[in-house]
Amino acid sequence: MAAITARTRLGVLISGRGSNLQALIDAGAAVDYPAAPVLVISNRPEAQGLARAAAAGIRTRVIAHGSYPDRGRFEAALTEALDEAGVELVCLAGFMRLLTAAFVTRWRDRLINIHPSLLPAFKGLDTHAQALAAGVKFTGCTVHFVRPDMDSGPIILQAAVPVRQDDSEESLAARVLAAEHRSYPLAVRWIAEGRVRLAGERVLVEGALVQPPSTINPWTD
Repeated sequence: MAAITARTRLGVLISGRGSNLQALIDAGAAVDYPAAPVLVISNRPEAQGLARAAAAGIRTRVIAHGSYPDRGRFEAALTEALDEAGVELVCLAGFMRLLTAAFVTRWRDRLINIHPSLLPAFKGLDTHAQALAAGVKFTGCTVHFVRPDMDSGPIILQAAVPVRQDDSEESLAARVLAAEHRSYPLAVRWIAEGRVRLAGERVLVEGALVQPPSTINPWTD
């Protein structure tokens, strides 16, 4: 996949507090970062992320899903706004609406999402409760290209964090969120630099990558 432009124009779709949006805003403020948000759309007018975008001087839009008679017309309004802003890469950042196959196809390979688990494990909601109930020793986050099935698509990047024996949902969520804030800007950088290539439904990232050694959890000396 070739680099989209010298400075890729991002459209970010949110529904809530926008902490991953803030990570993209912060990354885009660096002169050597190859992408920047140019439009933030929320389906909820009360979303805290709108204030984050406004504070950074980024254009915002509220496109409330309840104002449209069906999903198709709602998504047509999303696409119209994204096209009008010249968006090249759409980033879902806590956008709490399932997208139709038509929208996903329209933005195929230019639509990415971050999910708080190591997909394909723990799709959907309550991922941290799922991880604790399953007794896994590692969980994390996944940045992936979006496909019509929920929480599916070629995986661009994953970050793993340990699950501690005394973790609550809240403590585990905080650790995963910190990993999300590092991972999303990195995945966007790779795409904007043209380093991401799709081989079928598998993502290959070109260039030097640091591969950490394996580890064990719980750790014992």
